Amino acid sequence: FNNDLRHPAVLAQDLATLDVLSGGRLELGIGAGWNRPEYEAIGIEFDPVGTRVARLAEGIAVLKGCFADGPYSLDGRFYRIGAHDGLPKPIQKPHPPFFVGGGGRRLLTLAAREAQIVGLAPRILPSGRGDPRSITLAATQEKIEWVRQAAGDRFAGLEFNVYPSMSQISVTDRARPEAEALAARLRERSGMEVSADELLASPHVFIGSIDGLVEKFVELRARL
Repeated sequence: FNNDLRHPAVLAQDLATLDVLSGGRLELGIGAGWNRPEYEAIGIEFDPVGTRVARLAEGIAVLKGCFADGPYSLDGRFYRIGAHDGLPKPIQKPHPPFFVGGGGRRLLTLAAREAQIVGLAPRILPSGRGDPRSITLAATQEKIEWVRQAAGDRFAGLEFNVYPSMSQISVTDRARPEAEALAARLRERSGMEVSADELLASPHVFIGSIDGLVEKFVELRARL
């Protein structure tokens, strides 16, 4: 869910209902909103990233407050709620797991403090496209270190998520030529250099044989 598109108190009721209907199997994925065309399509102003992250932080507080037993009140920067006791309450206590992801330090710091699942995503360039340098293994290790510093004692209990980015999954025995072609496309699109080796090692790029990809997943799990 993009927190900007729904009031979190209303969203909390819908999500709690889903948790009840699923027998307590809901995982709540929520973000600050990064895709400008989504905002333009429905006439919502695309605020600077700092504002969007701050609004997400307040929205998460509202969601957790509404999921808790009893009424919840908040006089915040973005939301004002007076003794709202949203029903139903979720089955999972104190609330369903929160899945929050991003590619920048501000959003990952928020995820480290508030979420149970931290999604690692590309950094978004001013053009709206992803930054190829932000999906390398080195960049991912840096992001995890940001999370470690912000999470403190919570770090050991966090789950991490990555997903294919900037390319489709390709099961092939010609991994290097495909990675070289991808590097050329990304260079042309973004103006940034990223090598075929960096792409093949990236936690966000899945190009290779079945055996090769299995080996990569096991190695990434061990290293990250």
